[in-house]
Amino acid sequence: MSTDLCTLMRDPKMIPYVKQSLLSQIADQAASLGMPSYLVGGFVRDLLLKQPVNDYDIVVEGDAIKLGEALVKKFGGKLTPHYKFHTAIWHIPPLLNNERSRLDLITARTETYSQPGMLPTISPASIDDDLRRRDFTINAMAVRLDGDDFGALLDPLGGLDDLSKKLIRVLHPDSFIEDPTRIFRSVRYEQRYGFKITSQIGDKALETLSSLSGDRIRHEFDLILKEENSASMLARLYDLGIFGAFDPPLPGFNERYSDLLNAIPPVVFGVLGNRIVTGYLLWLIDSKVEAVASLAERLNFSSELRQISISAIQLKNDLPSLKSASPSLLTFKLEKIPLIVVYVLWLVSEETVLKEFLVRWRYVKQKTTGNDLKAYGLVPSPRFTEILTRLRAAWLDGEIVNDGDERELLESLL
Repeated sequence: MSTDLCTLMRDPKMIPYVKQSLLSQIADQAASLGMPSYLVGGFVRDLLLKQPVNDYDIVVEGDAIKLGEALVKKFGGKLTPHYKFHTAIWHIPPLLNNERSRLDLITARTETYSQPGMLPTISPASIDDDLRRRDFTINAMAVRLDGDDFGALLDPLGGLDDLSKKLIRVLHPDSFIEDPTRIFRSVRYEQRYGFKITSQIGDKALETLSSLSGDRIRHEFDLILKEENSASMLARLYDLGIFGAFDPPLPGFNERYSDLLNAIPPVVFGVLGNRIVTGYLLWLIDSKVEAVASLAERLNFSSELRQISISAIQLKNDLPSLKSASPSLLTFKLEKIPLIVVYVLWLVSEETVLKEFLVRWRYVKQKTTGNDLKAYGLVPSPRFTEILTRLRAAWLDGEIVNDGDERELLESLL
């Protein structure tokens, strides 16, 4: 594995020139303030693996908020400081012509946990201390950004060796207990890169995991469902006993749906794809409504996600009877359900009637309008809806096939 980070960091195939320029400007500004600067964690890991680099977290030995203020003063943009964590988000101005709209600036720090599962207490520290508070050895590396040491690798914990051996190793035995969300991250890295977790999770970590807030747990599942290998990640979590750590236990993911997680809705369906929502629906669609309602409360689902999850289950249960329903009855029922629910059920069942609804039936409308009914002398009332619905149903069911047929049916209804 090549460790010539200087060459890799100057390779436009790895880091586009516009990002190289931005990093150089930030490093120069940090150096002028006497703050050594580094790129850390995922950036170094993915760069060494020659994978697409997405994480540009910049750590300084000094004061990241002060650096951010200096960058705003010199280049513009906006700063969102987080004083409790000694971090800041720099919202980069368009004049820098950078694809990223924001960048995380982080003060090198130590973290202490008052009790397992709680968020840590932060104190400024050296870059060496900062690396030692991280989750895994492969994420505990840094590369120098400024001065003559540009491109120098800092690897105090053997991350490069574990990277070459394809190992996911925590930094100390209590790591999963202090922050059980690291369990999810370890599985994401393992399945994303084809690595192997070397550390035992243990009952204490599972106990602490079960006590985390619903928001923190759901966020980890959101991140997993964004991944290309999300099905294997969910299966691995299940095998590790993670799903059983909750009360009630989380349902397993149906492996028959694994390939469907990466499906993209056909353009003709007119459905706006949402990978995370699709993932939750595929995961939960075989469950009972009561189980999903309980899970939605435990993981603090949004009201929308809760409702569409339950709708998907109910629609799947109703599907046998719907298959023999008339196009009008089916359309009027499905129109009350979010399109993504209908699409996901089609993915699972491949039922023709669902495709017909998505592609054709939902667009069928009657020609007569409310104004037309007024012209016939009718006063607006619930009867309007009855007539218009009857006309549309006739089109959907093939009872009428042209405008003349509609006029004839309309006159019989007046």
